[in-house]
Amino acid sequence: MTIVVTGAAGFIGSNLVKALNERGVRDIIAVDNLEKAAKFRNIVDCQIADYVDKSDFRDRLAAGHFGRIEAILHQGACSDTMEADGRYMMENNYRYSVDLLDWCQQHRIPFLYASSAAVYGMGPTFREDPASEGPLNVYGYSKLLFDQVVRRRLAGFQAPVTGLRYFNVYGPREAHKGRMASVAFHHFQQYRAEGKVRLFEASHGYANGDQRRDFIHVDDVVQVNLHFLDRPASGVFNCGTGRAQPFNDIALAVVNTMQARSGAPPMTLQQAIERGLIEYVAFPDALKGKYQAYTQADPEALRAAGYAKPFQTVEEGTSRYVAWLLDQPE
Repeated sequence: MTIVVTGAAGFIGSNLVKALNERGVRDIIAVDNLEKAAKFRNIVDCQIADYVDKSDFRDRLAAGHFGRIEAILHQGACSDTMEADGRYMMENNYRYSVDLLDWCQQHRIPFLYASSAAVYGMGPTFREDPASEGPLNVYGYSKLLFDQVVRRRLAGFQAPVTGLRYFNVYGPREAHKGRMASVAFHHFQQYRAEGKVRLFEASHGYANGDQRRDFIHVDDVVQVNLHFLDRPASGVFNCGTGRAQPFNDIALAVVNTMQARSGAPPMTLQQAIERGLIEYVAFPDALKGKYQAYTQADPEALRAAGYAKPFQTVEEGTSRYVAWLLDQPE
């Protein structure tokens, strides 16, 4: 049986391919757009059966080129929350997803897809409920609109359809994302280049660096995907830890992990600030009215669907991630 992973050379997609390989799965169709060729590094250590450009995939799928498919794990999307081309965003994220959904239903193939916590906007609640939803940008809207299609059709599905609303994912294989890479990645790069980490000053009623997000390690995201691959269930589910932690926690975990490599003992936040290892900068005008200063997944639906594994804390996950980054060639 063949498993299709779209966005296979991207951040979450490549981690999924690697995890499938670790299960012994090699018959994987990797779908992506390598216009940014550096993404190939994310799958260079993975085993796949074939690579297909995203622009060709729908036609080849419709023509039956891939034989019997066990499932499609649809991770491909433009995730740039600052993208201003709404036509491109809706075609790439929404229409492409609808076409794959239609094909999977026609052929009764399980379909797992990436949604996003961006559908919730400012919150303050983050529950899979229309009353909680209000995206701040066209990226969030493209994800919400497809979730709405899934909800409308839910009762008539002939095969499982699972949407996972990813919160703030961080971890290995994200360097290609540039400015859209995680806070943990940027803090690591700042510390290595300048010997300090920068955070936003007070905003949205939060103190310096105390703005809070639900940060989830990519390994946990992969485990949630594999859970639904093994135990199909239709619906839209939050994929977050259920814990909102301050950006200060990420910064301090990065600093302490880097310091530990040189044998230094861990510091408190105040000590790191006093030593100039963490500093605060003014909140940028460009983000005003467009910034989620607080996110926290409501995990009730995910737990009710049978996912019982614990999630890594920011301290655990960031330390593991920084250690991994330090072991990579520059």
